[in-house]
Amino acid sequence: MKVVCPGSYDPVTRGHIDIVARAARLFDQVVIAVVHNPNKNGTFSVSERLELVKAGLQEDPRTTSAGNIEFDDVPGGLLVDYCDSIGAVGVVKGIRSGTDYAYELPMAHMNRHLKNIETIFIPGDPLYEHISSSLVREVHSLGGDIEGLVPAAVLEALNERAKK
Repeated sequence: MKVVCPGSYDPVTRGHIDIVARAARLFDQVVIAVVHNPNKNGTFSVSERLELVKAGLQEDPRTTSAGNIEFDDVPGGLLVDYCDSIGAVGVVKGIRSGTDYAYELPMAHMNRHLKNIETIFIPGDPLYEHISSSLVREVHSLGGDIEGLVPAAVLEALNERAKK
């Protein structure tokens, strides 16, 4: 069974890595789909985000040996159309809180309505449930310590970006 783990991953966090690792244990194929939102100016380009996700997965022993993880970018359009085009039967979403669930549930219903694509919710690990990409970016921009919240490659990339 093939599933998609979509996200902006701007930047990828340890919470994202945890969800991907757990999905890879449950499903035959997991496609990490970096979604491009043309209405947002990302910190990193889509290609940079893909590379940072790959680097982050190399830091986790649960994913370094997993041979069932693929990477792709989704330039736009409906996620369910992308899922349909690659033969994915579901979307995996990490849920940190009730707020995430309230946001994701209507989309899950719509995904099923449009293309019969199921959404699988994986509860976030309590170690990471306070982490979001936007919070990581904000804390880092204000000089806060985000080590341990993101993969080493992300911390290095954010530090390099801050020097410019």
